[in-house]
Amino acid sequence: MENKAEMRDWLNDFGLSHPLVIGGPCSAETEEQVLKIAHELKDTDVTVYRAGIWKPRTRPGNFEGVGAIGLKWLQKVKEETGLLTATEVANKDHVKLALEHDIDILWVGARSTVSPFIMQEIAEALDGTDKIVLVKNPVNPDLALWLGGVERLYTANIKKLGLIHRGFSTYEKTKYRNIPEWQIAVEVQNRFPDLPLICDPSHIAGRRDLIFDVCQMALDLNFDGLMVETHWDPDNAWSDAKQQVTPERLVEIMRDLKIRKPSDEEAEYQAELGTLRAQIDVIDQAILDQLGKRMKVAESIGTLKKSKNVAVLQSKRWNEILGRMVLEGEERGLSEEFILRMFKAIHQESINHQEQIVKS
Repeated sequence: MENKAEMRDWLNDFGLSHPLVIGGPCSAETEEQVLKIAHELKDTDVTVYRAGIWKPRTRPGNFEGVGAIGLKWLQKVKEETGLLTATEVANKDHVKLALEHDIDILWVGARSTVSPFIMQEIAEALDGTDKIVLVKNPVNPDLALWLGGVERLYTANIKKLGLIHRGFSTYEKTKYRNIPEWQIAVEVQNRFPDLPLICDPSHIAGRRDLIFDVCQMALDLNFDGLMVETHWDPDNAWSDAKQQVTPERLVEIMRDLKIRKPSDEEAEYQAELGTLRAQIDVIDQAILDQLGKRMKVAESIGTLKKSKNVAVLQSKRWNEILGRMVLEGEERGLSEEFILRMFKAIHQESINHQEQIVKS
């Protein structure tokens, strides 16, 4: 995609003095619930009201959404509160019904983004629409797949496009429901600065007590907006109860968030920033030098193992290292999650070097 500055026009048209906020329940449950939450949000900084109408579930038997009847409830939300409306679409039939009910923003979920077939079907159903279409990242951290979905929509003459970052699935135990992998979002921003980027802290966090911190990180990384699941009675929500906040809490979050300036041209700030960045550059170079030395030692170990016909992987030794590094990392203010990810990557690289020696 080239020269897509018009993609950002829809966001600029809102004329907001703050990041775009999309709020509302994970799922539309009843007409009363949908309207009650909407009226509690109408006089806040929320611009768009979201509600899941069709809920793709991992396993059958769970609540899978009220279906098309919920679109009529969203129409009432727009009539009674003036809020714009948004919902997820997962196939051409969803698209057709959402357009018929004049839903303002349609988003494509993570489970749909993973399939080029589904994305193509949705793109064809939306061909030429002037509605805003947002694409969530795929379940796994595949940047090409994410952007490929956007390209299919753009090819279908859909110009009001944006991205939603909702984190990525992992088999590792972390405090998040879906790990943020912020560096992927940063890469998207660098490559496609004219694609508005919205953060979905609810699906990243999976817990309401983490919502604020995820929102703040997103704003620190210059995200254009937030999509926060909001329910008047979260504990009794029919889906994703743990990650939803009350309208009152959402208002508190929006009030307490700090919106950073992109930069500051003041000379003293720039000079101090330059000094600190230079220090980081020196430290980063030292880290690379030490990693290079570590791999040389790993290769020597590989040579020794080869001479004695010993297996490359020594699980007991590896577990001892990992446990020790977690403890020492905590003493240095480094999170267990970071230490585990970093040393697993280093360990894998060491194994790769040793295997090359053993096979040679």
